[in-house]
Amino acid sequence: MARNLWTVHGDGRHITPGEVVAPEERLSWPLTIGIGAQHVIAMFGATFLVPLITGFPAATTLFFSAVGTLLFLIITAGRVPSYLGSSFAFLAPIGAATGAAGMSAALGGILVVGVMLAIVGLIVHVAGARWIDVVMPPVVTGAIVALIGLNLAPAAWGNVQEGPVTAAVTIAAIILAAVVFRGFLGRLSILLGVVAGYVMALFRGEVDTSAIDEAAWFGLPEFTAPTFDPALLGLFLPVVLVLIAENVGHVKSVAAMTGRDLDPVMGRALMADGLATTLAGAGGGSGTTTYAENIGVMAATRVYSTAAYVVAAGFAFVLSLSPKFGELINTVPAGVLGGAATVLYGMIGMLGVRIWVQNRVDFSHPVNLYPVAVALVLGIANYSWSAGNMLFEGIALGSGAAIGVYHLMRVISRARGTSPDTVEEPAPEGAAR
Repeated sequence: MARNLWTVHGDGRHITPGEVVAPEERLSWPLTIGIGAQHVIAMFGATFLVPLITGFPAATTLFFSAVGTLLFLIITAGRVPSYLGSSFAFLAPIGAATGAAGMSAALGGILVVGVMLAIVGLIVHVAGARWIDVVMPPVVTGAIVALIGLNLAPAAWGNVQEGPVTAAVTIAAIILAAVVFRGFLGRLSILLGVVAGYVMALFRGEVDTSAIDEAAWFGLPEFTAPTFDPALLGLFLPVVLVLIAENVGHVKSVAAMTGRDLDPVMGRALMADGLATTLAGAGGGSGTTTYAENIGVMAATRVYSTAAYVVAAGFAFVLSLSPKFGELINTVPAGVLGGAATVLYGMIGMLGVRIWVQNRVDFSHPVNLYPVAVALVLGIANYSWSAGNMLFEGIALGSGAAIGVYHLMRVISRARGTSPDTVEEPAPEGAAR
């Protein structure tokens, strides 16, 4: 059956200069399996960090990551090569919800986000993706992504304090790996840094491996049912906006690299990620998103075959059925997590900045400057507001401010003739640029 799903590219062993292996093609199965293994390595460092930081079972997260990836490939009809790994956008709301009402309440929030994303995907599939660009222009999207990463900074510091030496080694190893190694290894700098930090933690006696010895080699992951606390849902709603931005960005990136118009499948991609996140929330896994890490593998290999992603999902599924592997992940100490999180959360913040730079957002005009300024402070300081039983914290308030203040200022500026579309106005004296 697999032979009918993908046509073999050329002789199955070589790629002619200037050509790529298209999503509906594949190389020989040995090469495809090797590339699939590379995709597992590329997604692994980020995917396993989420359950480590949140306290979710690592094996369960991998299980739903594998199932979600297969579901994504089926719903998009194999047109969008992608791996669905753990989304960092969920870290802050999961941490807050787990602390307030336990893991099951956090899962309820993840499930609701998944359902909402699937609904957005259905709307996009019917109405087109243009309205996303109108509601969430780059200045707004960048602000939301940036404030999510920076909002998490105190959590990283908390872990660093538990193992400062190990954290410092982890940070140094990540930074060195990024500049010492070229190509594929350079893109695995966080994973390599975590391994180096783990080795240091072993020497310092900060790792307890007894649970690894007691765990079985094979067994089902630990599943947990969600519960729903309306008071906590406000923490999760902004995540929908981030997942929309991530999925749209991924589809557009793949379209640019393969030279294909993938806008018609944008809605399917959003629906697929929404359903995958819904499944994860229903059973105890972390919310998912399309992974930029794997775009690097495709760019390096010029192989965009969805067959490689089926292989990657198979590898992840097998790993998820090993409790011993799950316990190994759980032994990573706080110092290593703090070091990795210090770099990782900062990188999430800088992804928002990258969105502004790539789209040439002009911060010399107040319509762009003020919404971002307000949103970032709300997110970083973690402002909070209670409305009845609902609790809205920094990420929710900052995201709402980024969207609301931007569109309000834009409407007023157009009415007054001071819109950035028609006039160039310098930033106010003393404002940051």
